[in-house]
Amino acid sequence: MTEAGAHDIEIRIKRVYSEPTAEDGTRVLVDRMWPQGLRKERARLDCWDKELGPSKALRKWFAHDPQRWREFRHRYFSELDSKPEAVHKLIEIAQQQRPVTLVYASRDVEHNNARALKDYLYERLQTH
Repeated sequence: MTEAGAHDIEIRIKRVYSEPTAEDGTRVLVDRMWPQGLRKERARLDCWDKELGPSKALRKWFAHDPQRWREFRHRYFSELDSKPEAVHKLIEIAQQQRPVTLVYASRDVEHNNARALKDYLYERLQTH
């Protein structure tokens, strides 16, 4: 990991179904599966890293149940810890391209993997 800290990056999150804007900066899809009913042209993604999405088993267990949010984050962070190359690649993108918008398909804007991933990245940058 680089010497840069959390103040060196700007990460936003946005539903992939919301209209892309210039303010989004670099758009990275962080879901394992392609969003249903969405054409690639409309998504206007700069990259898609399936590895950054939670595992199928974790997604099924979580089922977007807000009561499982804290444990989901814990389990998801453990999964991310086991993928340092993918995490490092995303941090490098965020350091070079400002802002970076993590896009996701979930209807739940408060309890989704993009929000958890954003928190994970900022936490990791503050401790390194």
